[in-house]
Amino acid sequence: MKIWEFKTPFQMNLDPNNRWVVLAQRLPWDTMAGLYLSKMHSTMGAPTVDARIVIGAVIIKHKLNLSDQETIATIQENVYMQYFLGLEAYTPDKVFDSSLFVKIRERLGAADFDQFVQELIRMEQEAGKKRAGKQENDNEQPPTHQGSLKVDATVADAEIKYPTDLDLLNGSREKSEELIDQLSKLLPNQIKPRTYRRVARKEYLKVALKKRKSRKVLRQGIRRQLQYLRRNLGHIDRLQEQLTDKGLARREYDYLEVIRRVYSQQREMYRQEKNSCAHRIVSIHQPHVRPIVRGKAKARVEFGAKLGVSLWNGYARIDRISWEAYNEAEDLKTQVERYRELMGYYPERVLADKIYLNRENREWLKKLRIQVVGKPLGRPSRFSQSKSARRKLAREMAKRNQVEGKFGEGKRRYQLNKIKAKSAQTAESWIGAIFLVMNLARWSRTFAWLYARITIFIRVRIENDRLSANNRMSKTCFCFAIN
Repeated sequence: MKIWEFKTPFQMNLDPNNRWVVLAQRLPWDTMAGLYLSKMHSTMGAPTVDARIVIGAVIIKHKLNLSDQETIATIQENVYMQYFLGLEAYTPDKVFDSSLFVKIRERLGAADFDQFVQELIRMEQEAGKKRAGKQENDNEQPPTHQGSLKVDATVADAEIKYPTDLDLLNGSREKSEELIDQLSKLLPNQIKPRTYRRVARKEYLKVALKKRKSRKVLRQGIRRQLQYLRRNLGHIDRLQEQLTDKGLARREYDYLEVIRRVYSQQREMYRQEKNSCAHRIVSIHQPHVRPIVRGKAKARVEFGAKLGVSLWNGYARIDRISWEAYNEAEDLKTQVERYRELMGYYPERVLADKIYLNRENREWLKKLRIQVVGKPLGRPSRFSQSKSARRKLAREMAKRNQVEGKFGEGKRRYQLNKIKAKSAQTAESWIGAIFLVMNLARWSRTFAWLYARITIFIRVRIENDRLSANNRMSKTCFCFAIN
């Protein structure tokens, strides 16, 4: 639809240079809509909302860091956003209910958003070829190695309360008391078991409100909360045995299983006097979240999904999402192969942190004739110790900082460190949408630069034609004057 065909209130005209108008005209809507509709059933279910409206609303949400409800309200109030979504005229009605965002996150995972990113990269490649004036030749051999691949890992922090053993046990105890109340209502003739919840709350606050907690005081507080939680779990088991028809709902039953695992892990750590265990739960509301030890200056431990990310020409792709800690060196081979699948050739160079460049990965890259940018293993040679060699290596390794800059952009601008989705599936979709919006910003800057160059070229060409026409006119007048 042309911009002048969009019907606006007060007979206003849309600005063709508005960011939403420019982005609407550049995005590959048909490709993105096809990927979204492939997740839908063609005959079953209610009619779906237009794919462009759905994808555009997700982009608006993460580009402006809005909540689900605030996104719909903002679209209602903004004419340019409605044009961006492909509407034919301004409407004060909601484009869809905000609860649909949850279903969208369940349908579109991180892999689906990565397909959108791949389409942007292909369009960038095609634009680069046109910019360079290259044409495809059947006799020309495609390159085997080209470009640089930068890889690194980060953590997309979940927005949860900072977990401590005492707080986690207290939260589990309070949730178990709610389950006891629900089960007691299903047994009207049963006397509600005694839980000592008021006493347990006072003992928790007695420790939690202390400014300085000694190890002895903490262990005493944890031991008492373990005792209260064990008593509550025993009451729940006895109440469930008396139920014949129905018991807890699925959601409450999932909470019960999480509480049992929390009790088992905390009891094991208390008895063995240690501070870690396998698959440690840090939130009963998001049991998939794990502690990831990163050793950063701001926080030694982060809580969220660990991401393996590769960067090409400013475009970032998620190669792996894991809720468990792992060694980043496992990702390097996968990242290089994914680069080859997308580009059609291997990278000339790989820029990575030293944890990626172990002996096995170095030998694998050497067989593929891929240059490694990093300090070599073993004792440094005489040549590598020279000042010029060290300066050259430092300049090459500094280019890997672009990945760190991309992480900073995601966390400062798009809240990659505050993932508010509750389940693992929707959280991965949330992360994928953030990377899509970051890449859209990079893609828009590229095409804005290209548009500016083309505009300047056209203006120069018109001016040259005008000057040449004036010169021809002056020569003609001079000839007439001579005659």
